[in-house]
Amino acid sequence: MHISIIGTGYVGLVTGACFAEFGLNVTCMDVDERRIARLEKGDVPFYEPQLAELVGKGIRDNRLHFTASIDRAVDDALVIFIAVGTPMREDGCADLSYVDDVARAIGRAMKSYKVIATKSTVPIGTGRRLRRMIAEANPTPFDIVSNPEFLREGSAIEDFLRPNRVVIGADSDHAIAIMKDLYRPLYLIETPFVITDIPSAEMIKYASNVFLATKISFINEMAILCEQVGANVQTIAKGMGLDKRIGPKFLHAGPGFGGSCFPKDLRALIRIGDDFGCRMEIARATEAVNHRQGVVMLDKVRSELGPLEGKTIAMLGLSFKPNTGDLRDSPAMAIAAGLLEDGCRLRVYDPAALQEAIKAVPGLTACRDPYHAAEQADALILATEWNEFRSLDFGRIKTVLNRLVFFDFRNVYEPEQMQGLGFRYISVGRARQAEYRDQ
Repeated sequence: MHISIIGTGYVGLVTGACFAEFGLNVTCMDVDERRIARLEKGDVPFYEPQLAELVGKGIRDNRLHFTASIDRAVDDALVIFIAVGTPMREDGCADLSYVDDVARAIGRAMKSYKVIATKSTVPIGTGRRLRRMIAEANPTPFDIVSNPEFLREGSAIEDFLRPNRVVIGADSDHAIAIMKDLYRPLYLIETPFVITDIPSAEMIKYASNVFLATKISFINEMAILCEQVGANVQTIAKGMGLDKRIGPKFLHAGPGFGGSCFPKDLRALIRIGDDFGCRMEIARATEAVNHRQGVVMLDKVRSELGPLEGKTIAMLGLSFKPNTGDLRDSPAMAIAAGLLEDGCRLRVYDPAALQEAIKAVPGLTACRDPYHAAEQADALILATEWNEFRSLDFGRIKTVLNRLVFFDFRNVYEPEQMQGLGFRYISVGRARQAEYRDQ
């Protein structure tokens, strides 16, 4: 079977490379001819573990192809995946202009039956919208399918090849059979399949992301309370997570969530609720707590260091999570911007996002490694928990810091360990507990 992916961004390229790994013939299409030229050489334009290797393998095996021609992408494929961006508009709605453009282009180019599947995260009702637009452009038979992605940046390849579930929303048995055939390799590992109608499939993606975001905001709110009462939020999270109804994932206190999905999907769900007269109170609270969490982190720094004007701070990690170079809605970047506004000098290091970060926020001083960043700094902040930050040589760091102050906003280290090394250690949901025991 031959399939096409329209859009070679994060979702589109991962989807194309992984389907090629399944043995399918895949054409990835993008209007950006320079990006296509890079991809044809195996040059992946963003960081995602294992992706460059998988793209290179698909090209060598002659199963993964790239084009800037929509006509070629449509002609070659039985199934066409729409995987273009749906950025958030100022009013909170998802911007469907790219999706609409693709639908019209498919309608103009289609000469035989196609299954047109949305991978992009789209509002409920988009399937009906696409059906109408394509039918108006072309009388050729086709089916619409909602096949949302559940890829985590930093582990997207694993998530595609070994997913928790595959969701297929369609109102055509023929289209469902074709989609099941695409995912046949996953039957061998007994992956659950959720077969449903198109609106339900569209809603599953929003409901899943907003629920995960809610777990993060909940544990962050608990962390604030833990600091006041002398409890340890990590122990609280462990005790909660052992309850199988709750589970341990996404119960890690920190500076809040970011990235390309959670903030955008949260705002979109709130707006969808408003459009249908259903106020999404939990979603609104989740968003508010997440916004507050960045302020809480800044207040920790201000409380410990006093006025920041003229002080130098070292920050480790700028991407919104480890194993990605994505800076979108990154809590670390929001903290960095706040520190700069307070007048401090900021020395920063990130394994994947450094160059993009210094372009995005003027005033950051890029450093070659954590120890270079710490030189002559009045405090050290760990903002993103990259693996290389989990075993720092604090003996070396002590020799270059002006003051032994360490803000661990990801709770990577233990308070007793850091205090034993002579650091004034401030974490999330544990700081007051350490002080309480010392009394």
